[in-house]
Amino acid sequence: MLNLSSDAHKRERRRNLLILSVLGALILLVFIVSMNTGTTRLTPLEVLRTLFGGGNSEQKLILFDFRLPRIVLSVLVGAGLGVAGCVLQAISRNALAEPGIIGINAGAGLFVLVFTAFYTTPGAAPVYLLPLLAWIGAGLTAGLVFFLSFRPGRGLSSTRLLLNGIAITSGITAVTIVLTQRINAEQYQFYATWMAGSIWGKDWKFVLALLPFLVVLLPYVLFKARTINVLNLGETMAVGLGARVTREQATLLIAAVGLAGSCVSVSGSIGFVGLIGPHLARRLIGTKHQALIPASAMVGALLVIAADTIGRTVLQPSGIPTGIVVAVIGAPYFLYLMIRAKV
Repeated sequence: MLNLSSDAHKRERRRNLLILSVLGALILLVFIVSMNTGTTRLTPLEVLRTLFGGGNSEQKLILFDFRLPRIVLSVLVGAGLGVAGCVLQAISRNALAEPGIIGINAGAGLFVLVFTAFYTTPGAAPVYLLPLLAWIGAGLTAGLVFFLSFRPGRGLSSTRLLLNGIAITSGITAVTIVLTQRINAEQYQFYATWMAGSIWGKDWKFVLALLPFLVVLLPYVLFKARTINVLNLGETMAVGLGARVTREQATLLIAAVGLAGSCVSVSGSIGFVGLIGPHLARRLIGTKHQALIPASAMVGALLVIAADTIGRTVLQPSGIPTGIVVAVIGAPYFLYLMIRAKV
């Protein structure tokens, strides 16, 4: 019996490794395609030559100063949002939980708007402060949503979480609309670009601003994978197994908010990645978070880099914001999940 269990475990690990390898190969493939895609086309040979130190000055400028920062940022943002959604769905036990839906994106956006409003030229705002301020705004919003959704003696209500998130998002959106009436045209253009989710951070400094959050928070969430598995069993069972449910939920919420807030601060308000990523990963790899968390990160990264590549290709030279491309996919999928969940 033990041997059968051990063999099944080995087969599961091999299967999960194969799926993660395929996802990694797909990300690499889209990464390569994205480097060759744009208003000015570069052939695969020109890209390869430029990457290894060749190429002319124009090709180096296009690849290293314009395309690569945006492509790398797309991968990082997708991974962060995918993991944030995975954690939120686990700690709330709500399949519809997602940073954009429960107000995290709106809270981060409000703080980004207020911060940049102090600068006549939005680009003059210190880039490295944006993720931190977005984390604060997202954290305050998420804390309020979870507080209102908590029922004494009965724990967290997943339905109230969703409804409170939608209501608070609407309220924050109303406040931001009022604030946009008091900023200049350039600041408004910046905020409109941010709201559309158009990967506005197109410089290596935005990648460097985001990296510390991901380097710290992604390993922390993966380290907590076993704890998340226990929390998924329900509060009563988790307490019986020795988990400190409230404390673990709080720390994981802070981590998820940090991931989502820092990502949208440099990419704009990209919704549905935290919803679709974990759902597709769960279908591919199962519910164990040791494998589900990396899979959610990779599906999220694949989704965002593919959406950004499509957005830059369609309707050239203007293109379509990445957030809109993701929303075209995510909105119908969200409605499908709501119908299935009978919310």
